Amino acid sequence: MRITFHGAARTVTGSLHELQVDGQRILLDCGLYQGRRAEAERINRNFAFPPDEVDAVLLSHAHIDHSGNLPQLVKQGFRGPIYSSSATADLCDWMLRDSAYLQEKDAEFINKRKRRRRALVDGDENNAVEPLYSMADAEATIPLFRPVEMHRPTELSPRLRFETYEAGHILGSNAIHLVFSENGKRTSLVFSGDIGRPDLPIIRDPEALPPADYLIVESTYGGRLHKSMDLVKGKLADIINRTAQQGGKVIVPSFAVGRTQQLVLLLHELTNEKRIPDLHVFVDSPLAVNATEVFRQHTDLYDAATRSFLMEGEDPFGFQRLRYVREASESKAINDLRYPHIVISASGMCEAGRILHHLRNGVGDPRNTVLIVGFMAEHTLGRKLLNGEREVNIFGEPVVVRATVEKLNEMSGHADQNELLAWMKPILPGLKKVFLVHGEPVQMEALKARIEGEHGLDVVIPQRGDTHILA
Repeated sequence: MRITFHGAARTVTGSLHELQVDGQRILLDCGLYQGRRAEAERINRNFAFPPDEVDAVLLSHAHIDHSGNLPQLVKQGFRGPIYSSSATADLCDWMLRDSAYLQEKDAEFINKRKRRRRALVDGDENNAVEPLYSMADAEATIPLFRPVEMHRPTELSPRLRFETYEAGHILGSNAIHLVFSENGKRTSLVFSGDIGRPDLPIIRDPEALPPADYLIVESTYGGRLHKSMDLVKGKLADIINRTAQQGGKVIVPSFAVGRTQQLVLLLHELTNEKRIPDLHVFVDSPLAVNATEVFRQHTDLYDAATRSFLMEGEDPFGFQRLRYVREASESKAINDLRYPHIVISASGMCEAGRILHHLRNGVGDPRNTVLIVGFMAEHTLGRKLLNGEREVNIFGEPVVVRATVEKLNEMSGHADQNELLAWMKPILPGLKKVFLVHGEPVQMEALKARIEGEHGLDVVIPQRGDTHILA
């Protein structure tokens, strides 16, 4: 059994790990790397293995940094099964098509700008930007999904099986427990995917997993401690009230899957409790609209608090002043509104999509607030706003930031250091080695020090391309 780390290695994006065992090549996630354009292009287009030799993909959840490069894998020859939860398969049906659409539109926009600036020499079209993958590639990927039930062992070969557990990160997110049996000896590996926090809105808490020999665990907030979720509603209400009193709008870059639905639920509660003004709330993301429909189809995955809305005959994701926006013309019209309102739009890291238009039209107004509610990877526009940069580039043009930028870390869908250690506890007996992925170096080093200090385990922080023999 051999593991090679191709993505989310000392960074929080592009999750991709290659497991070679029993004559098979199996991928744990196949995510899109997000960051500087040239680097992202190089990484996303070039796999370190032949895609047509991959036997299967085990997908932890639907977020694009975990699933978003599957169409590229298929484009280059992969035809095997993609195992995931049913909810993840349903979400990816929309998310991968949306990603392909954005790839095509992004390439179209860049090529149009290059032509406008006469960047093409003598009419030579060879310099045209090609989308990473097309809608056809995404549509060829969807039929490969094979939904599996949690807690039901699934065979990959006569000697290799896996079982999934609730990860509590987004709807349908799973942690994966693999077992390889050979000559009466068992070797087990746990892949965390992304681990959520207890008491997050909508979804159930992360589950305990059985002991394992090896553990691959995310470390997004491996060196931090989150504040209590109890503070979220009060802080959110304060931000909305202050901005409304100034006559401004609240612009929320939000992941279309998971975070948007959680925000809608909290705004529904605050409205019912009359803790915020009766403002219009726009969810301006076709993907978020479609994803919310998937949420409505998987009520079995809700926590008790969210199910109580259903029992009372209410839609958790719908209230009087809430409007879901699909059409581009409606999206543009939002920017013409001159009264206080809230707009939630994708992408979550401000790298593509309609949020860029809202930011371009809104960050220059000091009455407005940009509310950051999720992790922002290095070099993304979201990270630049979070870092307090006073001038940022949007659509290649400089824009002065005068709006207030607030962050709501308490809404993070990632476990903090204490929560990660608590989640690991049932896995510890017999654990030989821990691999830390999906984290920036400072966060990884902090978690590594604590695991080594408290449990005396061998903790490895792999570089991209590192290979380790497990058995």
